[in-house]
Amino acid sequence: MLFNSYPFFFGFLPLALAGFYLLRWVAPGAVIGWLLVVSLGFYGYWNALSVPLLLGSIAVNYGLGLSFSNNAGGRTLKLIAGLVFNLSIIGYFKYASFVAMNLTALTGWPVALQVTLPLAISFFTFQQIAYLVDCYRGQPPERNFIHYAFFIAFFPHLIAGPIVLKNDLLSQLPNHREPHTPEWWFQHVACGTAMFAFGLLKKVMIADSVAGYATDVFGAAEKGAPLSVIEAWGGAVAYTLQIYFDFSGYSDMAIGLALLFGFRLPLNFDSPYKATSIIDFWRRWHMTLSRFLREYLYLPLGGNRRHPARRYLNILIVMVLGGLWHGAGWTFVLWGALHGVFLMVNHLWRGLFGDRRQVMPGPVAHILSWAATFVAVVVAWVLFRAKTVDGAAMMLKAMAWGNAWTVDRGGAQGEGYQVLLFLAGLVVVCIMLPNTQQVMKAALSGFLVPRLPENPLLARLAWSPNLFWALTISALLYVSVSFMGSRYSEFIYFNF
Repeated sequence: MLFNSYPFFFGFLPLALAGFYLLRWVAPGAVIGWLLVVSLGFYGYWNALSVPLLLGSIAVNYGLGLSFSNNAGGRTLKLIAGLVFNLSIIGYFKYASFVAMNLTALTGWPVALQVTLPLAISFFTFQQIAYLVDCYRGQPPERNFIHYAFFIAFFPHLIAGPIVLKNDLLSQLPNHREPHTPEWWFQHVACGTAMFAFGLLKKVMIADSVAGYATDVFGAAEKGAPLSVIEAWGGAVAYTLQIYFDFSGYSDMAIGLALLFGFRLPLNFDSPYKATSIIDFWRRWHMTLSRFLREYLYLPLGGNRRHPARRYLNILIVMVLGGLWHGAGWTFVLWGALHGVFLMVNHLWRGLFGDRRQVMPGPVAHILSWAATFVAVVVAWVLFRAKTVDGAAMMLKAMAWGNAWTVDRGGAQGEGYQVLLFLAGLVVVCIMLPNTQQVMKAALSGFLVPRLPENPLLARLAWSPNLFWALTISALLYVSVSFMGSRYSEFIYFNF
């Protein structure tokens, strides 16, 4: 079920909230069970046949986690068994068709295999791999099956993250069982509604509004149509903005929905397009995935504790696997590899010359660093968005030396230039305005909310539960819901 749909907004969410608050009043011990039931219903709305797969995965990993609590040996074998189980599931459903297609291309033998990709398999599989590794490292497993299943299946984060670790959510259960004052609940509901409204606005008003232009340009490239330099860069920037506002909008909505039920999810974005290096970009973009890749892949490979050459190899391996995690296709592998190369160059530069401010201090260096980083990110998104390597090559060729400096996409010439002006305005928004968590700083005291300059203007923008913000959030919800229409666009990360 989509967050940006009428069935969710007017049906599922009111029912889930009504049941939750009723049980909080009459049977507090049943609220987690209720949230698990509605989460499974939320997941099964798309395809009920996927629910047994999710429950089976939860049951097996729950049992494996418990097995680490006894004093018997074989901990490493248990971890290996868990990794094999989880990777086999994701390998079959996500990569079997890709492997079959490449075998056919290499050998000429027809290998027909079409597998339907279950929603959220990448997210709930990574969560459970992290859970087993944490148990292997000595963290106590969760003994209550309902609580463990809730941790994995809680609907705000289930489909597209944030990628939640054990301590992110289960550590909140003891406090959550305690009675809370009406003021506590009012704060959470007000803050959650505001976060949801900001995320919905990002999705339906911004991401969906630029999606059409990106689709037209990339579609033309896939067909081999000639593109001008401006068209190609416009399409690439349009997708750069679409994926940010689409995915960060989902993450904001997920955090807001969790707050409505009294839970706090980790932040997932911190203005990534303000980054002045690729290293900085990956500290800001999809932060929970970056955390997973660092803690559960990069550091076990040796991190930066070994020879510099091995460190660079580890970076490349992690980014290639991170790209492959997003999808079964060579474009994703190349996207991950390109970011791996970017990171290697970034680390090598820092190793040779130190921080950029030591090489060229001042605002000029800051602008040049930002521009180089943003261009690198836009170029890499071309590989991520393109359906085929040939389509990506056509886009990159046009961006480098297109056949003209005209704009035909989006209708008439004037309309095309209006689109480009709109895209330029959105880039300015990304780099100049505070992000959602900065606006919500006063309410998100339990979160890490960095990089909020102290000045009177931003202080006035800060959200607080007052009449002005109540009217503003109500207006945002009304306008966003009005724009949803009867055809709901999926979130980009639903495909991963």
